[in-house]
Amino acid sequence: MDAPEVQSIETSTENLPPQDDEQDKAIDECLDIQIPNQDRSQRKQVGFSSIRHKILVFYPGSKQTAGCEGSVLLDDTSTFTGEKTATPNKDSVRGFEVIDAIKENVEKACPSTVSCADILTLAARESVYLTGGPYWPVPLGRRDGLTANKAAANELPSPFEPLKNITAKFISKGLDLKDVVVLSGAHTIGFAQCFTFKQRLFDFDGAGNPDPTLDASLLTNLRTVCPNQNDSDTNLASLDATTTNKFDNNYFKNLVNNSGLLQSDQALMGDNTTALFVMNYSKFPFLFSRDFGISMVKMGNIGVLTGQDGEIRKNCRMVN
Repeated sequence: MDAPEVQSIETSTENLPPQDDEQDKAIDECLDIQIPNQDRSQRKQVGFSSIRHKILVFYPGSKQTAGCEGSVLLDDTSTFTGEKTATPNKDSVRGFEVIDAIKENVEKACPSTVSCADILTLAARESVYLTGGPYWPVPLGRRDGLTANKAAANELPSPFEPLKNITAKFISKGLDLKDVVVLSGAHTIGFAQCFTFKQRLFDFDGAGNPDPTLDASLLTNLRTVCPNQNDSDTNLASLDATTTNKFDNNYFKNLVNNSGLLQSDQALMGDNTTALFVMNYSKFPFLFSRDFGISMVKMGNIGVLTGQDGEIRKNCRMVN
């Protein structure tokens, strides 16, 4: 597919999975039917407007279990329990119906050609692009996994973990500290449930006091959205209240101003190395856009299945 006429991002092809030329050609031809070379407004009209805020929320986590093979999309079966009800995913991972609709249309046009893993990877890119973010080339040719792993999904990075634990999980998948920071920038759009940060508002130190690093005005606003009662646990607050619906670098500006919503986000300012990345991304939006595309490609090539491994699912919710 030809990229839209937007600022180009060069991504390294080092360590990418081997690609089959004929398979690539078939995938490209199929996707050219579904995603013509259009600008943002036109792409919204061909069915991608509903992707925003949904797909990007769970894309990073979906790549850190077995890998980029679509396991998070599978429903429970008699032989395995899916990953949708894992603690990090429950009531948080959404947008499955969007992937279902895309897959149905793609299968009608070119059956058994484009995997669910590729569709999810492309949809994440589209969710960024449609909210004003960068566009990057997506290597294709992934195949879908045949099972899911709820136990592994339960080990995904959590907003309650210290930065060193989150970093270790990224490094175990071949990512690095820079990737931790730049991919955290996905929190420039989307929402978080109150229970993921409520302790910062009411009992950060175990003595009934709020997190002293949290901006005072943000604290007041969040206590209104998330009162100190159990029935507010599932209320939603914007991860970036400044520009909720726009993919930009304001997430990093928020961190610099002690206005990060999640403790795991604000913790990036507590480490000298990660804080330097945050400062640079807060000042230079193009630097963030460039590095985000590069890190997304790296993450999209974690544990991919190619060749005869796995399959091309006909329905993303179940194996063939």
